[in-house]
Amino acid sequence: MNQVLYYILSAIAALIALTVHEYCHGYAAYRLGDDTAKNMGRLTLNPLHHIDPYGAICMVLFHVGWAKPVPINPRNFKNPKKDFAITAAAGPASNLVLGFISAFLYLLTFALVRDIRFESDFAFNVVSNTLNFLFIFHSVNIGLGLFNLLPIPPFDGSRLLNVILPPDKYFAIMKYERKIYYGVLAWLLLGDYAAMGVRMIPLVRNIPVLYWLAGALSLSDMLGTVIHWVSDLMLGFWQLIPFLKI
Repeated sequence: MNQVLYYILSAIAALIALTVHEYCHGYAAYRLGDDTAKNMGRLTLNPLHHIDPYGAICMVLFHVGWAKPVPINPRNFKNPKKDFAITAAAGPASNLVLGFISAFLYLLTFALVRDIRFESDFAFNVVSNTLNFLFIFHSVNIGLGLFNLLPIPPFDGSRLLNVILPPDKYFAIMKYERKIYYGVLAWLLLGDYAAMGVRMIPLVRNIPVLYWLAGALSLSDMLGTVIHWVSDLMLGFWQLIPFLKI
């Protein structure tokens, strides 16, 4: 698959994943009594209402990213801490469910076409690109779900901290949300270069433990490892069905 097509398929997958993610935040809040997202036009599957440009670019490039947070007013909840946590978890949970379902669809499609002899290049390309899209969609959803569970602002995991931290500690962290946002963005975009630079130091290059630890400078590498592990678990689960075993 050429690079242009890869980025097109990644962009489509990212748009769907980000839109579903934010819609589920808004829908969960609405069901729990907060209609703020609905009143502000965010309870919609129109991606234009949810896309954060930086987060969308990171989704395409790294398969991890974020969207514009859905506005939520915890005062409208009957049980603010519990309901806020459920609302925060709804987005990542929706992506992990989509990742699980798309793993099944990928394996099912592969199983249905693996013994077919294609009569034309067009038919072969359609099937091949369908498989490519399903796997990209699978990876993108896992990446979006896991990335947003990081317990740092402005991601959903930081909202879950509200359940376990005292209010003064929670708000002490959240007041730096914007600065942390740009810090994570820089870490994601520049981390690979930082890790590469450190690994070029002779002492680090020649000591396996130091070489491995230098990888922590690359957020995309660390997340990529976790995404790969979760993907293997999901695919492995579905391959318990003999027909779907690759």
